[in-house]
Amino acid sequence: MDFLDVGKLPPDLLKKLLTKIDAKDPRIVIGPRVGEDAAVLDMGDHYLVATTDPITFTEKRIGWYCVNVNANDIATMGATPRWFLATLLLPQGKTTKRLAENIFDNILNSCRQLNVSLCGGHVEITANLDRPILVGQMLGEVPKDRLVTPERIKPGDVVLMTKSIAIEGTAILAAEKEGVISRKMERDSIVRAKGFLDDPGISVVKDATIACQAAEIHGMHDPTEGGILTGLWELSQSCHLGLQIDKKAITIYPETVTFCRLFGLDPMGLIASGTLLIVTDPEHAEQVISSLRYASIPCRIIGKMLPSEKGLSIHDGNKSLPLKPFIRDEITKIFS
Repeated sequence: MDFLDVGKLPPDLLKKLLTKIDAKDPRIVIGPRVGEDAAVLDMGDHYLVATTDPITFTEKRIGWYCVNVNANDIATMGATPRWFLATLLLPQGKTTKRLAENIFDNILNSCRQLNVSLCGGHVEITANLDRPILVGQMLGEVPKDRLVTPERIKPGDVVLMTKSIAIEGTAILAAEKEGVISRKMERDSIVRAKGFLDDPGISVVKDATIACQAAEIHGMHDPTEGGILTGLWELSQSCHLGLQIDKKAITIYPETVTFCRLFGLDPMGLIASGTLLIVTDPEHAEQVISSLRYASIPCRIIGKMLPSEKGLSIHDGNKSLPLKPFIRDEITKIFS
């Protein structure tokens, strides 16, 4: 029997599973499909946007991670995050009152920062876990004329990227593997990398809000598991178009480069919350970039959308290679 690796399901298997879903409810505007960040439901005068995401790679600041990565999925649809629910599974034999209180406070503080209400959930102590697992569900809302969907994306549109890649992955490595890294790097670099959760931050809610206010946005996506390349692949799948990416235009922090070399990881496949992919018309690109930079959020063009028959490619100097997703996030290698 062939067992699947840790991480996302293989794309072909996921597509097969999703084809089994019979979503006949006419109020489902956007249902389950590859590359989509959230579901969209018609509530009459507005849309309700719903998403769910777990945190499984780390237990440090797990509440912060969970609230923010779920809020990101809502924001990429042009919506405002409003309500959060959490399912917290705590390990038997390792859970103290202090641990439960710390995670709960972490969730509450993160919700307050985003003006989100914690409105429900479930907590239990679960057998056979070695660390806490937190699964979040976020609900948001958006006026019908402000919804951002991949159906708007067309060939010739440009792809913009905010901040840098592997922000979340770098912060996880700094926190989980500090002992190993400290033998190779200065402490200041490790402290800075740990701080990536807050600066530049793993939230893209502000990025998405500013972009939508600056110009007409055709699509947005926040790369998570599988890194920037998987995020770009998911973006192309959601709109059924080709994609051409300039690898040299993709920014990466020095700490990320050093950590990945140390652990033998490819930063292009390292979990990437904190980066936002934005698709817009070329004539609107500079307006979006300027608005984000005014808010101290770096942004640049990294590629363009192509007709589907052109396929997916990434250019590195004189070489052009097929752009393929990472089936297994690079961060899983350090936990294997």
